[in-house]
Amino acid sequence: VQLQASGGGLVQAGGSLRLSCAAPRTITSVFNMYTIAWYRQSPGKQRELVAAITSARKPDYANSVKGRFIISRDNANKKVYLQMNSLEPEDTAVYYCNIVPPGQWGQVTLVTVSS
Repeated sequence: VQLQASGGGLVQAGGSLRLSCAAPRTITSVFNMYTIAWYRQSPGKQRELVAAITSARKPDYANSVKGRFIISRDNANKKVYLQMNSLEPEDTAVYYCNIVPPGQWGQVTLVTVSS
């Protein structure tokens, strides 16, 4: 399963971005059954799980983003979103979306937060 992330960019600290995650046609029929997560990896650091949402739309967040990021899903259109607010330079990373537990890694999107 390779989900495709998009929506990254360059933003100033305190700003917002909305990332989108799309499912390939090969899994759209079962997409709603998966827990989907956003992961990120910064230079020199291990990949970490940022936020996840179950098929029942129950969200969970890493402590570092609680209160700032919101994960949501649109099952009808097979998409998952990550609304990122109050961005900090420490949020700079390559962002991925994937099922939980992760399968093959798909297209990534880069988020750069300037101070």
